[in-house]
Amino acid sequence: MKKLLQSAAAAVLALGVSASVHAESALEEILSKGVLKVGTTGDWNPMTIKDPATNSYKGFDIDVMTELAKDLGVEVEFVPTDWKTLVNGVTSGKYHMTGSASISPPRMKVAGFSESYLAVEIYPFTTEDKVGKFDGWDSINNGEVKVATTLGTTFEKLAREWFPNADIKVVEAPARGYNEVLAGRADVFITSNIEGATLKEKHPVAQVANTEARSPSPISMLLPQSDQVWINYVNNWIKVKQAKGFFDATMAKWGL
Repeated sequence: MKKLLQSAAAAVLALGVSASVHAESALEEILSKGVLKVGTTGDWNPMTIKDPATNSYKGFDIDVMTELAKDLGVEVEFVPTDWKTLVNGVTSGKYHMTGSASISPPRMKVAGFSESYLAVEIYPFTTEDKVGKFDGWDSINNGEVKVATTLGTTFEKLAREWFPNADIKVVEAPARGYNEVLAGRADVFITSNIEGATLKEKHPVAQVANTEARSPSPISMLLPQSDQVWINYVNNWIKVKQAKGFFDATMAKWGL
């Protein structure tokens, strides 16, 4: 009898563990509720741009997540977030995944990542009227230079690391570091080659002269770290879409 009870208890425990693991998968929730929730900041052109007038989003990420939802057979819901709370939204279950984000060791400690489908490089930028004041990375690292950056971003960490002698000015989203430079309240900001190219088309900004690319970083989607079922689905979906040319076409659409 004792052995029978032990066997029964073990079976119940196994079922409980199995049920728990199964219940943890975001994939089941997405399919059962018919909604894919995606955290997006709406402030990274051309990846995710929010139109305040219509409260809608557009961009590379938006196209990718819309396609993912279509292939899942569900609706997509874009959940507003900012860079300082981007990871927390995944770990707390506020949304099932995020749009594009750089892979970094601090984020890797608490969140999972999809396969990378894009990479970015970092450059410093200033306004056209100040471009003659700087020459190379070292020219930025002094106490008379104000470097603007956005709280919670990878750029904030890099700015503090690269310019320990500069005056680092941190702003919170929805403000962005480049806004401070454009407004004349700071001198330099750092950003990706992707955003930098877009900003140069719209604003009087220029890359600081004689600065080589730094910190090449793979880009991917943030996912719940322990949800291997969901991670596997997203990774295989990326591979299928890459093979079919979807990512190449979407990158070309947004000038990436």
